[in-house]
Amino acid sequence: MTLRARLLLALVPLFVLCLVAADAATYAEQQSFLYGQLQQQAQSGASLVAGPVSGGGGQAGPNGGGPGGPGSPPGVVWGEVLSATGGVVDSPEFLGVPTQDQLSATANHPQLPGQVASEPGQYITVSGVGSYSQYLVYTEPAGGGNGDIVVAAVPMDNYDATLGHLLLLELLVGAGVVVLLVLATWLIIRRGLRPLARMGDTARAIAGGELGRRVTPADSTTEVGRLGLALNSMLDQLQAAFGQRAAVEQRLRQFLSDASHELRTPLTSMRGYAELVRRNRGMKAEELELALRRIEEEARRMGVLVDDLMLLSRLDQGRPLERVPVDLEAVVADACADARVGDAARAITTHFAAPLVVAGDEPRLRQVMANLLRNALVHTPAGSPIEVALREEGGRAVIEVADHGPGIPAAARGRIFERFHRADPERSRDQGGSGLGLSIVAGVVAAHGGKVGVADTPGGGATFRVELPLAAPAPAGGGHTSP
Repeated sequence: MTLRARLLLALVPLFVLCLVAADAATYAEQQSFLYGQLQQQAQSGASLVAGPVSGGGGQAGPNGGGPGGPGSPPGVVWGEVLSATGGVVDSPEFLGVPTQDQLSATANHPQLPGQVASEPGQYITVSGVGSYSQYLVYTEPAGGGNGDIVVAAVPMDNYDATLGHLLLLELLVGAGVVVLLVLATWLIIRRGLRPLARMGDTARAIAGGELGRRVTPADSTTEVGRLGLALNSMLDQLQAAFGQRAAVEQRLRQFLSDASHELRTPLTSMRGYAELVRRNRGMKAEELELALRRIEEEARRMGVLVDDLMLLSRLDQGRPLERVPVDLEAVVADACADARVGDAARAITTHFAAPLVVAGDEPRLRQVMANLLRNALVHTPAGSPIEVALREEGGRAVIEVADHGPGIPAAARGRIFERFHRADPERSRDQGGSGLGLSIVAGVVAAHGGKVGVADTPGGGATFRVELPLAAPAPAGGGHTSP
């Protein structure tokens, strides 16, 4: 059963029950009010009937409650005094009454004398004659102690007609109100559930692959709108997660392809030289030495590549690195000294603002510096200078390696730290490496809680900036510059 049908089945009976209860209360209150008026009229009539009797008997005249008299109670039809045996002792006349015979026959009920004797001051309903079908009769003992009975009768036709009209009106109005309530409730429920229906349509579309669709409404003014906001936020996260997964899968495929390509090159070279040696067993000694040397070089190169891939895999898995105090000044100075030995024509200057110590893995941090300097040596013209700086900024150690080469285009900076990425695809692998150096730098720095970036060097070139959290506040001391 749909939510709309359940709401209708729950609300409509409740509306009907409340309406019936209100009608019943109105009917009962109106019945009590009208009946009370009849009782007051009957009591007033009885008082006017008993008045002339106590004053000496005779009919009530115009000045004593008779026709047109000021004491005539409105609506009282008839009143008389009966003896204990049922005979008429006195019969006053009031305005607008039927004939005396009709009244006497109506009021002179055979049960009245006995009932008044046992239960004085009672109201009795009796059948009427003539134009009135029913009377409310009030009886009470007359004064004087002679057993006479005062009887006052009030017609109940108007009372019955009023209640009948009220009941008919309540039925008609109630039926109309029920129809309107059912229609209004159905329209309100339909309108209120329409946003949920739209959300369902959107959800089916998203399940069908339209991940860019969003539900409406999505605002904070209504409960459904707040639900829409929550769903859209969840959908944004899901779409971002799917996008990240797709990007990761694409990078993984690209990584596998690049890794296979990088490994295939030395394997192909090693296989070729091995095949050459196998087919030419009588080759000269210098040729055999060359083949063995090339096989050894390609094996060493492939070993370095495998080691780099294993390091990246461990970093991806979040395996903790060693955490010991590391003197960054010694790490940077040793890396620059190694670079000077490898390229004696380079002018590599260092500037240390203060001795800085971080908690980390010293071999990995040395690999970071080696990769950054090798990247500067490989991708800049021979003889161009390189500046390396170490300083503290905001409680973090900052290492900057600035070169004066062609620089890195702005479009390539977002991918410069990706694996197997080369800013110049035409560069040979022997000159440009495997493309894993900067990705290792980014992975190691991130594992130490730092960050790495690249910017332009004033005057041309690229400046790589590494930030690492300090292990402890650096001791005070002056800086120095070494060539």
